[in-house]
Amino acid sequence: MKKRILLIGYNYFPEPTGIGKYSGEMIEWLATAGYTCEVITAYPYYPFWKVQEPYYAKRYGYHTEKQNFASGGSITIHRCPMYIPEKPSGLKRMLLDLSFSVSAFFKTAQLSFGQRFDNVIAVAPSFQFGLLGVFYKKIKGAKLIYHVHDMQIEVAQDLKMIKSKPVIDLLFKVEKYIFNQTDIVSSISEQMVNRIKAKANKEVILFPNWVDNTKFFPLENKNFLKESFGFAPTDKVILYSGGIGEKQGLEAIVYAAQEFKQQPEVKFLICGSGPYKEKLMALVAEMGLSNITFFPLQPVEKFNAFLNLADLHLVIQKANASDLMMPSKLTTILAVGGLALITANEGSGLHMLVRNHQVGILAEAENQQALNNAIRYALDNRTDNLRHNAQQYAENYLFIDKIMTEFVKNLN
Repeated sequence: MKKRILLIGYNYFPEPTGIGKYSGEMIEWLATAGYTCEVITAYPYYPFWKVQEPYYAKRYGYHTEKQNFASGGSITIHRCPMYIPEKPSGLKRMLLDLSFSVSAFFKTAQLSFGQRFDNVIAVAPSFQFGLLGVFYKKIKGAKLIYHVHDMQIEVAQDLKMIKSKPVIDLLFKVEKYIFNQTDIVSSISEQMVNRIKAKANKEVILFPNWVDNTKFFPLENKNFLKESFGFAPTDKVILYSGGIGEKQGLEAIVYAAQEFKQQPEVKFLICGSGPYKEKLMALVAEMGLSNITFFPLQPVEKFNAFLNLADLHLVIQKANASDLMMPSKLTTILAVGGLALITANEGSGLHMLVRNHQVGILAEAENQQALNNAIRYALDNRTDNLRHNAQQYAENYLFIDKIMTEFVKNLN
C-alpha cells in the first residue's frame, strides 16, 4: 500500500515560479505514482504579492479542493488564509510568515484527528514551518522531512533585512530545535547541504530542483520565436525571467542596458513580477533607455518557446546571496540548452557548479564592469559547447523522474 504524505508550505501550485512550482510538481509526481497526498498551503500569491483568481474572493477563509488520479493516488489541498503585503519589507515578511503559521497550525491540528500520515514534508522558507511538522510528528508519530530551499535566516541577516542580533540568535535557536526533531533534512545544492550539515550537526541529503523535460526542451528556428514575441530576427535578446526582488540586484541589468544602448540590435528583456519591479521600471524611465522591455509572467503553454527565444539568459544575484540559494530559474535554462550568464563569486555553490560542468558564463557578483564584459563576450563569441553542456547536464542530473525516484528511496 502506498504511503500517505502531508506537505506543509505556503508556496504551492498554481504559483508559476519558485518554490510553489516545485512543491506542486513534487506532489503531482507522488500522486501520479499512487500516493495519497495532502497539502497545507496558502492561496496562490507569489510572485505577484496578491492572491490570484479564482481564489481572491475566498482568501479570508479556509478552502479545500481534491483531485484523484488513475493510479489510485490523490491530492487534497487545504488553503489557509494569511496576511500578504503589497510591498513586502523585513517586518511585513515576518508578519506574513507568522500569519500562515497560525492559520496552518489550526489546519494541522484538525488533520491530526484523522488517519495518520506516514511522512510530513515541511518546506522552508519559511523556516519555522518546521515547527508545524514537529507538532504533527509528536502527536501522530510520522516521519518528518525538512526541506530547505533558502537559508532564510542567513539571507535576512546578510541582506540586513533583520538587524537585531537578539532576534537573529533566537531564530537560529528555533531552527536548531527543528533540526534536532527532524528525521530527514534535505536541501537543493551541494553547497547548501554542506552548510546545513555543519550547523545541524547531522546528515543532510541532496534533493535538487528539477526540470520537467516533457515541458522544457530545445526548439529550433529562433528567428520565428523572436518574431512571435515582437522582436526582429536580427535582435540579440538578453533575458531575465523570474521573481523581481531585492535579493537579486537586478538594477545591474538596467546599467548593462545603458552600456549597450549604442547597439540597437541588443535588446534587454525582463520578464516577471515582484515587489522591486516598479523601482526598476522607474529607473529605466529616469535613464531614458529604449533597449529594455518589461514583460509579464508568461503562461505555462508559452513558456518553453519564450525561454528558447533568448540568446543569453541572465541569472543575477548579490554576492552574499549566491551561496545561500540555488536559483530555480537555472534548471529550465539548462534544459532548453540556453546560454546562462551567472553572477556568482568564487567558492560559492553556483560558481562551482557552473565552472565544474562548464554550463554557462560566470561573472563576479555586484561587479557591473564584470557583468558588462561577460555580456559582450557572450555576444561576440561562439558558445555552442556551453549550450550543449547545459542541456546534457539537465538530462543527466535534473530530470524530474530521476530526482523524485531517488527522493522516494530516502523516504522509505
